[in-house]
Amino acid sequence: MKREDKGNLVKNLTELINASNHFYLTDISDLNALDTSQLRRACFKKDLKLQVVKNTILKRALEASDKNVEELYSELVNSSSIIFSEQGSEPAKLIKEFRKKHKKPILKAAYVEESVYIGDNQLDILASIKTKNELIADVIALLQSPLKNVVSSLQSGSNILTGVLTTLSNKE
Repeated sequence: MKREDKGNLVKNLTELINASNHFYLTDISDLNALDTSQLRRACFKKDLKLQVVKNTILKRALEASDKNVEELYSELVNSSSIIFSEQGSEPAKLIKEFRKKHKKPILKAAYVEESVYIGDNQLDILASIKTKNELIADVIALLQSPLKNVVSSLQSGSNILTGVLTTLSNKE
């Protein structure tokens, strides 16, 4: 590969890294062509971008990016692929689902919302991260809960008061 082509690859990869708040480094080296194709299709369905890259090119792109990711450099060994995502937990969920039938991909590291996660043992933690919309829904539910209790109490109180007044009016 020519030096100019490598420079273009680094530049394009740097732009992708800068544009993404979430990316995962994985090892898919032992997957055969059919399994790799299935993984790519699964990524496409979930709106994830899977790209196999050379470690040296990936390291140069990470160094040139705006992200603080020096901790990831030690994970750039053997074969590497990178998964870009709009949501932090989607790649982890995809990896867990795919590994029910296959031994790979193995999670090397992840960059999610300015945090770095190293190692395959972080997969469960990453899969449980809630999206922005899920967090907003949780906050709204928490805010509505006390209000619902107050309204419920007021409604039940009015029923009791009506019952007491009806009973008193019937006694006379």
